[in-house]
Amino acid sequence: MVSFSNDVDILKYEPVLFGELHLPSQVLAAGTGGVLSGTTFTASGADFVSAQVSAGGVIYVQSADGALDGAYEIVSVDSATQLSVSVVRSDSDDTAVAPPAATNISYRVSTFGPQVSEVGFQLTEYFGIKPGNPASDIDVEDVLDTDVLKRASVFAAISSVYAMLASKAKDENFWKKSLHYQTLFARARERCRLSIDVGSDGVADVTKFGASGRLVRD
Repeated sequence: MVSFSNDVDILKYEPVLFGELHLPSQVLAAGTGGVLSGTTFTASGADFVSAQVSAGGVIYVQSADGALDGAYEIVSVDSATQLSVSVVRSDSDDTAVAPPAATNISYRVSTFGPQVSEVGFQLTEYFGIKPGNPASDIDVEDVLDTDVLKRASVFAAISSVYAMLASKAKDENFWKKSLHYQTLFARARERCRLSIDVGSDGVADVTKFGASGRLVRD
């Protein structure tokens, strides 16, 4: 499985996809009775570990009184019943920011991991590296900085999700959203410049350009 982005990256563009437009078939964990204190979210009946919840995921929470209602990033899974969460940060290395404290919280952790993984495969296929191109002698691990693929991955995943929603709801606005993000994806992919270390010495030997897919040896 190859992923160049995660659910938090998608959250930064389309929070609604983790709210009313979440995919019921891709809910990892859900329940009630949660407690949020500082950056610690606790749900006594949960098993976040078995549910394969992970850092970079997104939790949607809503308190019974309506004071808390929104999606937050999962910073870490601290135990089967406890998560560290944060208001969305500009950088994952920044200090976690506590959401409003609350009790009696309904929660849901949904994911777009399957869509992100499919996009990851398509991107490696486009750039002619493994696993998308099994015959290539270049692995994803040989790419010195895969962050350049993050934005393209996010846009393609969001486009895919809105296309799925449009096919079910027959909503023209969903199709427009899908096409919009597909255009953003194509532009972001064109701007990608992959520095590849063929010799495993930490130095770029070849460069792949998204606009042409060509290799340039340094």
